[in-house]
Amino acid sequence: MLLVNRKEHFNAAHKLHNPNWSEEKNKEVFGPCSNANWHGHNFDLIVTVKGIPDPDTGFVVDLKKLSTVIRRHVVDQVDHKNLNLDVPFMQGKMASTENLIIEFWNILEPLVNAITKNGALYKITLYETPRNFVEYYGKVE
Repeated sequence: MLLVNRKEHFNAAHKLHNPNWSEEKNKEVFGPCSNANWHGHNFDLIVTVKGIPDPDTGFVVDLKKLSTVIRRHVVDQVDHKNLNLDVPFMQGKMASTENLIIEFWNILEPLVNAITKNGALYKITLYETPRNFVEYYGKVE
């Protein structure tokens, strides 16, 4: 089995804020990430596909097709947007990196699997900062 990765980049703003809490509790838990005027990140998204190379192409997945799927269905939806206000699939959810990556998986899994002959979506990694990132392997059954 091989793991093939595609990295994409986007910029987005958000804030972490629980409307059921006081401003004091939000500041205590989320610190400057609860800033009323938002804050932004330069996100890096890495999509990992596992599989064996197709005997006709030598590819686990066509990276050009993978890039197109990621950009069209995820990056174009979040790039230069406010995750709390502008992104329909984040409405009503805490705009944490953890929740964002789960939504990305839900969008990408069927699309990535459809463009692979002998592979499947394996993992998504989302860097919020160079030192803070989340990895997601899909729902654990």
